[in-house]
Amino acid sequence: MAETIGNIWMWIGFAIFVVAALVIDLVVLDKKKGQKVSSKEAAIWSLIWVSLSFVFAGLLWWYLNEYYDPAFAKLKTTEFLTGYLIEKSLSVDNIFVFLMIFTFFAVPAEIQRRALVIGVIGAIVLRVTMILIGAWLIAQFHWILYVFGAFLLFTGVKMIVFADSKPDLNSNPLLKWIRGHFKLTDEFHGEQFSVKKNGARYFTPLFVVIVMIGITDIVFAVDSIPAVFAITQDPFIVMTSNIFAILGLRALYFLLADLAGRFHLLSYGLALVLVFVGVKMLIVDFYKIPVFVSLGVVGAILLTAVLLSWFIKPARADEAAR
Repeated sequence: MAETIGNIWMWIGFAIFVVAALVIDLVVLDKKKGQKVSSKEAAIWSLIWVSLSFVFAGLLWWYLNEYYDPAFAKLKTTEFLTGYLIEKSLSVDNIFVFLMIFTFFAVPAEIQRRALVIGVIGAIVLRVTMILIGAWLIAQFHWILYVFGAFLLFTGVKMIVFADSKPDLNSNPLLKWIRGHFKLTDEFHGEQFSVKKNGARYFTPLFVVIVMIGITDIVFAVDSIPAVFAITQDPFIVMTSNIFAILGLRALYFLLADLAGRFHLLSYGLALVLVFVGVKMLIVDFYKIPVFVSLGVVGAILLTAVLLSWFIKPARADEAAR
C-alpha cells in the first residue's frame, strides 16, 4: 500500500462519519417518504455537505500543521481540495446521466430519492474497492500511472468529440439484455423492485433503473479514481475527497435536475479537466505540476465552462426559436 498520512484512528473516525452520514440520509431525510424533495431542502443539504467537506479540510490542515509542519499541511490540504473539486465536478456529469435515466423511465419524483440513495451507497462501495486496488497497483507497479494517464487523456478527447451526441437508451446492450431475460411490469409499484403476478415474479421499472444506475456508478468510478490519483497517491486523501464528493450527490441531484439544460457546456469543461489530469499523470516522471497549479487550472476550467453555459444559449434553443 502507498504511503499515507492516515493512521488507524483517522481511518476509523472517517468510517464512523460515513456510516453516520448514510444513516442520516436514509433515516432522517427519508421521513418524508413518498414526497418530492423541494429545491429549498436540496439547497440546504447541498450547502451542509459542502460545508462539512471544508470543515474536514480545516481539521486536516490543523492536524498536519500541529504534528508535521505548515508546508506539508498546506500541500496535503490542497491535494484534498483539488481532488474534491475534481470529484464534485465529475459527479455533476453523473447527475445528468441519472436525470437521463429517470426521464427515460419516467420515474415519479417522489420515489427518485430512494433510487438515488441506493446509487450513492453503490458508488461508495465501488470507490472504496477501486481506490484500495488502485493504491496497491501504483505501489507495486509505478508504470500503471501511465496507463491511467493515457486512459484519462483518451476519455477526455472522446468526451469532447461526442459532447453533443445524445445517448439512446433503447439501444443500450444492458437494457436490451434485461428486457430479454426478465419479466418486467409496465408500471411502477411504489418503491418495490419486484411483484408477484399470476404466481410469477415480475420486476418493476425501478429494478431496471437501479441496475442502470449501478452500471453508471462503475463507469464514472473508472474515470474519477485515476483522476484523483493524478493529484495524489495518498490513499487517505484519495478516499476522503471521493467520499465527501459523493455524500452530497443526492441533494445535488434535486438541486440541479431542473437546471441541467443551463450547464450545456459543462461536459466540455469536464473533458478538458480529464485531458489536463491525464497529461499531468503522463509527464509525472519528467515534470511534476505543483498541486496548487492543478487546483487553479481545474477551478478555472470549470468556472469558465459554467459561465459560458450561463451566457451562451444552447444551439438547440436557438434553432427552436427560429
